[in-house]
Amino acid sequence: MAVGRPNILLVMSDQQRWDTLGCYGCRAIITPALDGLAAGGVLFERCYVNATICTPSRACMLTGKPPPGHGVYRLHDTLPDDQVLLPAHLAGLGYQTALVGKLHVSGRMVEAERRHPHDGFERYEWCIDPQIHLDSPFNAYAAWLREHQPEFLRSLESGPQDHHPAEAHFSTWAAERAIAFLGERDPARPFFLNVSLFDPHSPYFDYPPAAGDLVDRDAIGPVRPLTAAHEPVPGGVAREREGFHRRYGRDSGGRSVADVRHGYYASVAFLDRQVGRILAELERRGLADNTVVLFVSDHGDMIGDYELITKGAYFYDPCTRVPMILRLPRAEGAGTRVADLVQPHDLAATLLRAAGMPSADVAALMPESQDLAALARGDIAAAAGTARDYALTMYRNSGYGNAGYWDPPIYGTMFHDGRYKLNLYHNSDARRAPEGELYDMHADPAETTNLWNSPEHAARRAHLTDRLHATLVATEVTHVAGRGGTSWPPAKT
Repeated sequence: MAVGRPNILLVMSDQQRWDTLGCYGCRAIITPALDGLAAGGVLFERCYVNATICTPSRACMLTGKPPPGHGVYRLHDTLPDDQVLLPAHLAGLGYQTALVGKLHVSGRMVEAERRHPHDGFERYEWCIDPQIHLDSPFNAYAAWLREHQPEFLRSLESGPQDHHPAEAHFSTWAAERAIAFLGERDPARPFFLNVSLFDPHSPYFDYPPAAGDLVDRDAIGPVRPLTAAHEPVPGGVAREREGFHRRYGRDSGGRSVADVRHGYYASVAFLDRQVGRILAELERRGLADNTVVLFVSDHGDMIGDYELITKGAYFYDPCTRVPMILRLPRAEGAGTRVADLVQPHDLAATLLRAAGMPSADVAALMPESQDLAALARGDIAAAAGTARDYALTMYRNSGYGNAGYWDPPIYGTMFHDGRYKLNLYHNSDARRAPEGELYDMHADPAETTNLWNSPEHAARRAHLTDRLHATLVATEVTHVAGRGGTSWPPAKT
């Protein structure tokens, strides 16, 4: 093992859009821990997820592959047993590996019953959601509550609860267990610690009451409105919007969108405090200077923008754009802001290269995952070979909550070339005209005007559609073609 090989701390939030941290311009809450991480590290301004649903997105992050590479497309899909996760590769390099919190590279019913054979975690403290699967033998959060907060565990077992006490909160548990690991780790080995939080995931109201006081409601601002300029609205988006109106319409009898937005930001404020505790422990133990720290989320949340909620069959920035912050050992590149397009599956190659895996080996394992270290260090010449000139995001007829999977199905793909964003919906009936959206993200970063039918942008739309299709074919050829074997050419006799 190479001397000085860095430790790695990977912190994941759940369903956190990019504009919810002070370092990304948020003024509704104060996020000192993650703002400090950005000040001492590198902030990626345009990180777009590989998929808009938890399971495929997390499978992308931890395999370093887009969905065709690992086979997970929907919320309840199961990651095939032949797939190998990032921590397994790191374990092969001599790392001590630990999970605290969510994994969710397969559907929750599968993960509650069995571990993936190649998850690679030596220490496995799993919990997919603070309010479900409390009887799973893998639920370490429930076990912790049973020992430390038994009354609160009994309340969770009776049904969902609002305003979880700070001392019993999932994010508190995750911070406590991460801190414990740092004290109990094997000092003879570098470590990989994946802390995967549930905040600020819906249902939005499990934040501790005091966290609500950390939010300036007026600074949240109004929802982004849906206007006639968004026409033509693709059918898939319209169907998602119907669900929003059922839940938050005037006659829904439920909480308001303003309440949802307040709860969402309160959850972010609380998670920032808990991440701060982990980062402080790194400093206290003298580990910070030789630890790679990466913070990222699996996708965002519309929280009412354009009359949409959570995540789904749409590709607006509040859903597809997430925070990504990387701090390298000895604060290389500190204070850098990177405007290049990056995607969460790039974290796998970045961390494996930091751990000392040769670049050729990384490329063989995950050919579409890019090492972001050169961008992070500001090494323009080295980054020229790895920087991507597009981001691709997929949605393949998944669902959320009680909706199940769409019937008829909804399939869509986003292609972002750095300026224009094309959202193409793939009709199962080839006789129908394609549906989609086109936004000029330089002139219209708030995505207020759909240029899909603009005569002036017809050539741009056609060009981006061609690039999208070519990229999908290239991805399929890279990951799928030949998977079944071949009998040609015939063997020589």
